[in-house]
Amino acid sequence: MAEAAVRYLRSVRTPAPEPVEALPRPELRCVGEDERAPLDPAEFRRVLGNFATGVAVITAPPAATSPGDSPAGFACQSFTSLSLDPPLVAFMVGRGSATWPRIARAGVFCVNVLGAHQSELCRAFAVSGADKFAGVAYDAAPVSGSPRLSGAVAWIDCAIHAVHTGGDHLIVVGRVDALGTAADDPEGPLLFHRGRFARLSD
Repeated sequence: MAEAAVRYLRSVRTPAPEPVEALPRPELRCVGEDERAPLDPAEFRRVLGNFATGVAVITAPPAATSPGDSPAGFACQSFTSLSLDPPLVAFMVGRGSATWPRIARAGVFCVNVLGAHQSELCRAFAVSGADKFAGVAYDAAPVSGSPRLSGAVAWIDCAIHAVHTGGDHLIVVGRVDALGTAADDPEGPLLFHRGRFARLSD
């Protein structure tokens, strides 16, 4: 009976779906006044703050065209896995970010998932205009050469795959070339919830 069921299922197997056409690349432009929803930004942040996230630092090496530059990096709460095949991740960055153009010029980046003990490191990378790498221990990610921060619970080494618009932010998609986790992680990841840092507990 089981063999008959298998034969039947094989006989009615549906063909593979047609590949989906990629959407045209959107125009990079500012958000128009007529596109703004009638929402209070403070209320928007308050409600969305109930969604707990991990915390990462996105880093990039100096661009090959700017050898005198220092590495670039910023603290990022908006990071997510995107695709398994091909392996893609994504992060969101404000259009007004001073760090993003340097990452874009490099064409590569490393996502450093912060550990519960790294809240001060996160604050340092959230400051604009400072030397964010002063006193920070790191080595080079194996493919891109982006800074791989010591003590991070995980790292994902990427090349920029695509950039899309998302209102006042850009959605940066990265193709994963290498990744790994810390050999020892007793405390777990750093979390962010309702405007403050948190950690996992039993």
